[in-house]
Amino acid sequence: MLSVQEVTMRQLNILHVLRAPVGGLFRHVLDLVQGQIARGHNVGIVADSLTGDAASELALAHLVPLLALGLSRTPIKRPFGPRDLTAFWHVSRRLRATRADVVHGHGAKGGAFARLAFAGKPTVRAYTPHGGSLLLDHATRTGKAYLALERILMPRGDLYLFESAYSAAIFDARIGKPKGLVRVVHNGVRPNEFEPVALANDATDLVFLGELRPVKGIDVLIDAIAHLRDNGAHHVTATIVGGGPLAEDLLAQAERLGLSHAIRFMPPMPARAAMALGRVMVIPSRAESLPYVVLEAGAAGKPLITTNVGGIPEIYGPLSDALVPAGDVPQLSSAIARAMSEPEAMIGAARALRTRVERSFSCDAMVDGVLAGYEQALARLPAHSRPALAHA
Repeated sequence: MLSVQEVTMRQLNILHVLRAPVGGLFRHVLDLVQGQIARGHNVGIVADSLTGDAASELALAHLVPLLALGLSRTPIKRPFGPRDLTAFWHVSRRLRATRADVVHGHGAKGGAFARLAFAGKPTVRAYTPHGGSLLLDHATRTGKAYLALERILMPRGDLYLFESAYSAAIFDARIGKPKGLVRVVHNGVRPNEFEPVALANDATDLVFLGELRPVKGIDVLIDAIAHLRDNGAHHVTATIVGGGPLAEDLLAQAERLGLSHAIRFMPPMPARAAMALGRVMVIPSRAESLPYVVLEAGAAGKPLITTNVGGIPEIYGPLSDALVPAGDVPQLSSAIARAMSEPEAMIGAARALRTRVERSFSCDAMVDGVLAGYEQALARLPAHSRPALAHA
């Protein structure tokens, strides 16, 4: 067993590979990279050159001077296809050039390249799915194809890092039990995220933050708002923050239900800026792994309504009775109605969740857990190929 001192003193060359530098996956990589650099490791990133927004480009620009192994961008499309060969060779060249001790792939595409690329020397190949292919509808042709690819790639992984026990269980049940090491390392939040968020002057009753995709359940939220109005209980207003393929469909749904005056749509923005735009945050997801938006709202003490899916019960723990069934318009409507009529109870529940997040979901614990996983995997490599330990 490696000692804490050995884990601290071994300097590693670590290359992270991901597709889109957006969303919770990107947030995770940024926190992990900065934590690893702070602990003395040499870190680099490979990311897609076709996606990103102004905020992600700014975040990467601030990070570049700290990346001893550099940042490189190459086109990486979401679907698998022949053009992936270009990205495969790019990752392989970066692995050899950086002499990476660890290549850590994030998401389905990043995980595929990390496990397949040529390294030129024994290298730990780590993979964090971040939901990814695990959250697809596996009854569809696309879902089945991704599961088949995961099974083919599974023997190539040395370390499987899951951000929730739920994701680890889904992987085991639908793909198989990896021969490599398996660790569950929960996502974590930073100390400054426990500061409360002041409401904007034009805050609506509710706010949603996330990608506008079917899995996020925004259509259920819109139907719930219409259900409350039609039953004469509440005329609820909401702000929906985010971008994605469902944007036009959701706008049309709100207009069709006569809610254009009650629901406003706003572009992606940082979580704390979005939280200021509504009194209660609603995350009505149909599926999740361990969503940062729930951790961020919990840390800020933001009144929150969310669903009993994926790793969300792992965040809530003994508070999970407050969670709502996914896809259930009447149940979500009832939860919103209670939040509107019992604001003090919502504030009390938010305080309890904040305490739990503070105790169990820190960014430092996440970084240390991932590094401990790397060390366990490195210990399985031939002794002559491991990076040397520094001497005190």
